[in-house]
Amino acid sequence: MEQPVHFYNHQREKLAGTLHLPDEIKGGGVVFGHCFTCSRNTRIIRHICSDLAAAGFIALRFDFSGNGQSEGDFAASTYSKQMAEIQKAVDIIAEKGAEWIGLAGHSMGAVIAILTAARMNRVKAVCALAGRLSGLKATHFFNKRQLKELHDTGRVSFSSRGRPLQLSTAFFADAEQFNLPETLKTLQAPLMIVHGDHDEIVPVEEAHLAQKLNLINTKLAIIPDADHMFSNDEHRLKISKLVVKWFEEQHHGYT
Repeated sequence: MEQPVHFYNHQREKLAGTLHLPDEIKGGGVVFGHCFTCSRNTRIIRHICSDLAAAGFIALRFDFSGNGQSEGDFAASTYSKQMAEIQKAVDIIAEKGAEWIGLAGHSMGAVIAILTAARMNRVKAVCALAGRLSGLKATHFFNKRQLKELHDTGRVSFSSRGRPLQLSTAFFADAEQFNLPETLKTLQAPLMIVHGDHDEIVPVEEAHLAQKLNLINTKLAIIPDADHMFSNDEHRLKISKLVVKWFEEQHHGYT
C-alpha cells in the first residue's frame, strides 16, 4: 500500500514523501533519497520501493527540500541539510515499526545515504545507485562563466530538468568538510554499489574505485548497457530484484 506523508525538516520546512507499507511488517525499513535535481518520483526509486514493500519492508521515498513537492529554496541546499532530512525520514519509518534501518540513494542521493549512514549507528545497510563516490568535487558541473559568477556574486545559476536553479557558496563550503573516500574506507554498514557501464553522467570507474576502498563490506553490481537514470525497463526490473534481495540478506543476517 502506498500513502502520501508529510514531515518537517529541522528548519520547519514541510517535506513530501510516499510511504510504501507491506501487508505484513517484518521489522525492516528503507529510506530512499533522490538525485541532485530530481524527485521521489524517479522511476528507479518508485520501482525499488514498491518491490521492497512487497518483500515486507517499510519503504519511504521523499523529496529533499527545494525539490519536487517539498517546501524550501533549492539554493539553500547543502549536503548537511539533506543528511539531516534523511535522518528525519528515518524517524518516520521507525515510528511505523521499522527496527532495522537501511538507506538507499540514487546519484547525489547515494552520496547523502553513505554520509548519513556513517553518522547513524542505527543504519545497518546502504545501497548506492549511480553515485559519484570518489569525492565531492562540487564545482565540476559548472563552466568557467558560471564559476566566475559564483566567485563574483556568491551564487551560480543553471537550469536542470526544465527549471532555473541557483546554488550559493554555502553549498560548496559545506561539501568541503566531507571526505567521501575516507568515509567509505571506514564505513561499518554493508554497502551495495549499483552502476551502469553506460552511465553518461558518472563514469562506471567511480564504482570500481569505491569498492576497492572497502572490499570486505562492499558488493558491486555493474549493469551492462545501463545509463545514469536506469531508463530501460528491463534494467530497472533487474536492479530492483538485486537491491531487494540484498536488503533481505542484510536484514536476515542481522536478525
